[in-house]
Amino acid sequence: MDWSRWRLRRGTTSVPEIKDSRAGALIALTGGGRPRWTPRDYAELAREGFGKNPVAYRATRMIAEAAASVPLRVFDKDTLCRDHGLAQLLARPNPEQSGAEFLEGLYGALQTAGNAYVEAAGDGDGGLPEELWSLRPDRVKVVPGRHGWPEAYDYGLAGRSVRIGREADGWMPVMHLKLFHPIDDHYGFSPLEAAAFAIDVHNASGAWNKALLDNAARPSGALVYASRDGERLTTEQFERLKAELGEAHAGPANAGRPLLLEGGLDWKPMSLTPAEMDFIAGKHAAAREIALAFGIPPQLLGIPGDATYANYREANVAFWRQTVVPLVRKAAGALTAWLSPRLPGCRIEADLEAVPALSPERDALWARLNAATFLTEDERRQMAGVGK
Repeated sequence: MDWSRWRLRRGTTSVPEIKDSRAGALIALTGGGRPRWTPRDYAELAREGFGKNPVAYRATRMIAEAAASVPLRVFDKDTLCRDHGLAQLLARPNPEQSGAEFLEGLYGALQTAGNAYVEAAGDGDGGLPEELWSLRPDRVKVVPGRHGWPEAYDYGLAGRSVRIGREADGWMPVMHLKLFHPIDDHYGFSPLEAAAFAIDVHNASGAWNKALLDNAARPSGALVYASRDGERLTTEQFERLKAELGEAHAGPANAGRPLLLEGGLDWKPMSLTPAEMDFIAGKHAAAREIALAFGIPPQLLGIPGDATYANYREANVAFWRQTVVPLVRKAAGALTAWLSPRLPGCRIEADLEAVPALSPERDALWARLNAATFLTEDERRQMAGVGK
């Protein structure tokens, strides 16, 4: 019998308070104590999407580089601290990376895997970690505890694995940042996976176009054997003729090469109909779907046929406001919550004042605030989000 229930039946009221989710026990039944493997082939997604598709590659780079360019500020009890140890750690998280490079890897992992992991190494002054490292998401496995929530993380490489668990004070030295997944309790869902079908269509269209170029950008045609008596080619003659055509007239090096025909053979050239050429429009539609999954206006990726935004500047502002800013705020909030047990009172925020793309919005906001004569200077600064 459970110890707390036994004490309740005996009439004892001094039962220790336990803050656990009542739903967590059900999650634990799915495999508590064992690693939860990522439910898709991340390496294949990365190769086919990021590695072979220019639209997905550019979308991932755009988001990661834009988000990493937003400075992170450290506040200690609502006071901006530029020389705080945490600010220095974010500027140089480890000996191998700068702050921007570290954050770019973090945001890039979110776009390609839906998960990003940061490991804290060493204990500095006041509980501040000495170094921060971004772990490759396909090498990290979640280990659920008895209540269903992660109690450790396994990092595996080349058949070897190391388990990173909670420290003596209960703090987890690994931060797991993930995107929302509707049917998974432990892993996030990446834009790259959501765009997988569109990526396949786009890649297949490119392969089709490449095959057309290899064949002089058109179907080669049909070789017709015309016989007066209805005689047909023998199997041996057919195979020999097919082999000769493949060796002497296939491929880009033989494009436009004249065909020498013997008696009874007639060449019927063929061409693509407009309906058959519709794969180009399908390729552009797939590119727009990929951009939609990543949250980037197609106009910024140079995809033709999209006139959703009036101009490039409007599309760029929408990209920053709807995609980059929420992502940076999500990461800043996750870092704050993760490090708060070690650094109580400290808060990490995104410095949106340093983003050039948002300057027109800031100018318009200041113009409205300056026109409001009933507000004090401190109230204007507070409403503008710059503090005192």
